[in-house]
Amino acid sequence: MAHMAQNQASRKKGKKVTIENFYGGSTQGKEENEEEIQKNSEHASQNGNYQQALEDLKLELIQKMETFWKEKWEKEISCLTDKTAQLEKELEASNRRADKAEKQNQSLMTRIKHLEESEMIKQQESIKQTQIINELEENIKYLTEKVTDLENRGRRENLRIIGLPEKPEVNNKLDIILEEIIKENCPHVLEQGGKIEIERIHRTPSILNPQKTTPRNVIAKFKSFQVKEKILQEAKKKSFRYKGAPIRITHDLAANTLRDRKAWNTIFRKARELGLQPRINYPAKLTIYFQGKVWAFNKIEDFQAFAKKRPELCGKFDIQAQKARET
Repeated sequence: MAHMAQNQASRKKGKKVTIENFYGGSTQGKEENEEEIQKNSEHASQNGNYQQALEDLKLELIQKMETFWKEKWEKEISCLTDKTAQLEKELEASNRRADKAEKQNQSLMTRIKHLEESEMIKQQESIKQTQIINELEENIKYLTEKVTDLENRGRRENLRIIGLPEKPEVNNKLDIILEEIIKENCPHVLEQGGKIEIERIHRTPSILNPQKTTPRNVIAKFKSFQVKEKILQEAKKKSFRYKGAPIRITHDLAANTLRDRKAWNTIFRKARELGLQPRINYPAKLTIYFQGKVWAFNKIEDFQAFAKKRPELCGKFDIQAQKARET
């Protein structure tokens, strides 16, 4: 080994290595070889120290790097842990808000459902009430018509005298005045004995209104319906008079029937102007003679629809326009 080290040292210095100096052929060579060996040993020792220092430096650097990354990752992990905890808290709070919103939503849906059910019940009740009201209105209409018809039937022996002067001497003997009217206008109607049987006769209304200038009507109830009808038919043929003054004799009808008949007045006058021979039949039915036929109408709307379909009558029975012209 010493010889090999000596040989390597001689090569590095550029000296020629011989057998003599390799194996210690001379003293000078030996000394030189010993010096070289000592220097190489020192140099090797230094190289070993350098290697050890380098290894220590590497270990220290590795330790510092491990410490640095460990601290850094611990900080990052701690930061991430804090953020995760914060996110978990926010998520929990969000879940609570969502649960609360869901509960409120369910509560609102329940209330809406109850309101819808309540509204549906109210609508059903309203429909039932409307049906009941309609039925009641139909019943009231039917009963009103029935009562009106009964009232008219109770007046079937009555006559209404319009235009008889409002004087005390007339009011005190209305039955005698009626006989005089019959004798003056239709004497052949008088029964045997020249006297008409009257059940009662009176003014209506019973109390005189001083603000009215026209005389009150007179209602006469006959015991015989046939006699009453004979007088009425004569009154339709000609105008009755009392001592030269014109009077009118008509049916004594219920107030509702009179109102319904009065509603025909405008159409009645226009139909008479056009020569349609209008009549108001019981209870409040209009009849006209048109194109060789007799036409009957219970309602004004029916007559207007009829007139609109006939070119000869279309536009001539506009009630509103006629009332406007009259006004």
